[in-house]
Amino acid sequence: MSVPLHSAPEIGGARLSFDRSRLRDAVDSIAAEAARSADTHLLRVPLGGSAGIDLYVKDESAHPTGSLKHRLARSLFLYGLCNGRIGPRTTIVEASSGSTAVSEAYFAQMLGLPFVAVMPASTAPAKVAEIARYGGSCHFVEHPGAVYAEAIRIAEETGGLYMDQFTHAERATDWRGNNNIAQSIFEQMARERHPVPAWIVVGAGTGGTSATIGRYLRYRGHATRLCLADPDASVFHRHLADPSVTARSGTASVVEGIGRARLEPSFLPSLIDRWVAVPDAASLGAARALTEVIGRSCGASTGTNLWAAAELISEMAAQGRSGSVVTLLCDSGERYRGTHLDPDWIRARGLDVDSPRDAMMRFLTTGCAPCAEAGPAASAHPYRETGSSSATRSSER
Repeated sequence: MSVPLHSAPEIGGARLSFDRSRLRDAVDSIAAEAARSADTHLLRVPLGGSAGIDLYVKDESAHPTGSLKHRLARSLFLYGLCNGRIGPRTTIVEASSGSTAVSEAYFAQMLGLPFVAVMPASTAPAKVAEIARYGGSCHFVEHPGAVYAEAIRIAEETGGLYMDQFTHAERATDWRGNNNIAQSIFEQMARERHPVPAWIVVGAGTGGTSATIGRYLRYRGHATRLCLADPDASVFHRHLADPSVTARSGTASVVEGIGRARLEPSFLPSLIDRWVAVPDAASLGAARALTEVIGRSCGASTGTNLWAAAELISEMAAQGRSGSVVTLLCDSGERYRGTHLDPDWIRARGLDVDSPRDAMMRFLTTGCAPCAEAGPAASAHPYRETGSSSATRSSER
């Protein structure tokens, strides 16, 4: 079953919404959870050889469900409740690479609702275990692209609601403020020596985070620009270079949570100022380096962000510019003990993560650009295949 690119199916059990009293209780319980969670820390990363430039990572792994997707799941549930799409017996169904499903399982359990995650069979086992811990069930598909249609099928079969994070992410969050991630970054940066970042660097899975931050920057009139850090196998940076490209086939990235094979409805290209395409090995190596430097375990998508941030910082230093760069620690590397952090798993995929790890350590201690260590950089506007899996490609729009 194919799903049109911009469709937003209205499925099933949403018709039986909560009565107003129970709805108020459900919304209040989610609001109370948000108040208990407080905010996540903004960490300054020590940089050598980059005088006048500061790097920060916002530690989204500190959320109760361990990732940036906690914010999205909270917003999706509030959106579903307040739009009358979630009722007291609605089965919640989601297509996910894992982290959003973990967070949605948490909120479904809070509201006493059944939850089904539809995920690729390659999803990290630790994520599967976390979903089960929150009372959710997992349904696996062999091909990552099959998650959408299968989630719709299960929602129809159960009379449930397909949450469809890929469609609703950009509209479920209040991008004007109300404690969204963009507002939080600027409030936490207010007393730093460069309070308005030159760049904010994010990856995109649904595109919801980049949409929230990009809109907020424009709404508040900030000079900060937004850079997309994208796995090399993803379609997003290809679309930014050539708008006619909306999907790609071939080997998927091993980086979970960001990068997609199709252009998702919540990804808003017009909000992106620049993109950097990052090879998987560089993402894994950079995550290892950052883990050592800050003492907090980092997942591979954080490594993708860091690699792109390092390219921007290297350019700023070469141009004699000062300023700050902010990026996200998306989730903990502990979720990937059986995959990204397993030497046998790495060897089986022929990935050299030691070289980019060493290159990133040199960048963090000396300011030497890691892209020069990982392979030849190539301008990619319009997009060009370089023929080198180790090359970092980037373009400013």
